[in-house]
Amino acid sequence: MKEEDVNRCQIQEWYPKFKSVSIRTFIHELPESFVQYLLDDSGPFLLPASISNEDAFPNRIHNPEEEEDYQVSEGSGDEAEALSAPCFPELELKIKESIETLGGAIFPKLNWSAPKDSAWISTSGTLRCTTFSEIALLLRSSDSLIHDLCHAYDSCSDKTMSRPPKFVLALRKWHPRFQPEMEFRCFVKGQKLVGISQREVTTFYPVLCEKKNKVEVLIEEFFNDNVRVKFESDDYTFDVYVTEDERVKVLDFNPWGAFTLPLLFTWEELEQKAREGDDLELRILESRCGVRPGLKTAVPYDYLDVSAGSGWDQFLRNASEELQQQTKSPEAGA
Repeated sequence: MKEEDVNRCQIQEWYPKFKSVSIRTFIHELPESFVQYLLDDSGPFLLPASISNEDAFPNRIHNPEEEEDYQVSEGSGDEAEALSAPCFPELELKIKESIETLGGAIFPKLNWSAPKDSAWISTSGTLRCTTFSEIALLLRSSDSLIHDLCHAYDSCSDKTMSRPPKFVLALRKWHPRFQPEMEFRCFVKGQKLVGISQREVTTFYPVLCEKKNKVEVLIEEFFNDNVRVKFESDDYTFDVYVTEDERVKVLDFNPWGAFTLPLLFTWEELEQKAREGDDLELRILESRCGVRPGLKTAVPYDYLDVSAGSGWDQFLRNASEELQQQTKSPEAGA
């Protein structure tokens, strides 16, 4: 993998080319002060002061008696220097305007990753945000974003830098009717689509068994018509969403291998399919027995240690072998 392959997967690089077949998105360059705020773990957890008086927890109950426990009285022997919350007024105003233009709700991501591992801390339990404060809460609480901030180029054979020249915040329009079972990861090797996997592998969706063949045709046609010529790398993955009216929307691009999860495949299988010229295969969970519950945890979804010999590597291998045995069994579809 080369640095240029990783760079092409940044949303500010690919989105302009695929804007007409993607989710409406506004992209803002982040000031270095905000990047350092995300990286700083030396002090207490402080959300930025909002110039709009927005609160990431608007429904929380304030108890004055409890708040007194955390105040330092003046003149005490251990009198502490007052801590002031950081403030990013220009960025907040730009983000507020973008959110309003996008219908009032968005989900955020940086150059490569979304803060999926911190969704639990939001009031909705999702990545849905309506204010700058809610976005800051998700970003500041996420461990998976450390990948974007510090480790994006770790797997590059020609690594010359540890971080990109600039970081961006992408605000993507929130669609409340989004169905997770209709999201798929596609694997491209040598500019050929060699595999498609159900993206949400922690749940069995019976409806996919009925739609499998149609979905495969739709995605293959979308790849040939919209992706193959426009995306310049030879090896990569891309995520798509298939709408109710059978339109395909590209959601994301990721490098081949490295920190990208192969989901219902293994990278060895995908490499072999490419070498042997096998027909395109769409893999879905054919029964509840194939569910991989371990991937739905607080562990950053796209930043697991799946290197050879790691615990996750062995877990995924065992789960993959079990899934293959189950799908070959006559009772698999029961």
